Amino acid sequence: QVQLVESGGGLVQAGGSLRLSCAASGRTFSSYAMGWFRQAPGKERELAATISSSAGSTYYADSVKGRFTISRDNAKNTVYLQMNSLKPEDTAVYYCAAAVNSGIFKTYGPRGPYAWGQGTQVTVSS
Repeated sequence: QVQLVESGGGLVQAGGSLRLSCAASGRTFSSYAMGWFRQAPGKERELAATISSSAGSTYYADSVKGRFTISRDNAKNTVYLQMNSLKPEDTAVYYCAAAVNSGIFKTYGPRGPYAWGQGTQVTVSS
């Protein structure tokens, strides 16, 4: 089982940028597809972006497309989420998740069989 630790969250003004990192340990990171979910207060956890194990394919929710970029460095066992042009509605706890393949993220959403990190808070002020 892979263990995940997120970092990089914080408070930023609208229009600003943040880069989240998710460091993995345990079983072979490069064999996992990775995803970023987010959960705003009072709302269900939602999928924001995914990346395949080889980084050959990515997926973005419509709400973040064109503003967020997911990437990974398999040599560093780390996945990133670059967030630009942040909006107040991006305020949420952001979680990274590992899955055996990318399709699982879209099939199961937040209820899939993932390894989860503990989350990192992102707050965007207006």
